[in-house]
Amino acid sequence: MNLYRFEVTTRVFVTIVVVAAQSDELAFDLVEIELEKYFLKKPDVVDISLYEKRKIRGNGAGFVLHEQETIIKS
Repeated sequence: MNLYRFEVTTRVFVTIVVVAAQSDELAFDLVEIELEKYFLKKPDVVDISLYEKRKIRGNGAGFVLHEQETIIKS
């Protein structure tokens, strides 16, 4: 099992989505499901980028989200 951190870009905003999944393909599917659950209606997504991936081992895994980071240059 892996912990994934994605950056989702829409025409209006950029947001971070973190999911746990067995594979990269399942992780991308879960991002879209989580977006629909959070916003009730899936936003118009321009791009979903895999930002970080960590193996979940016995004690777990996590990400630090200290400041707004983006891989997209404005």
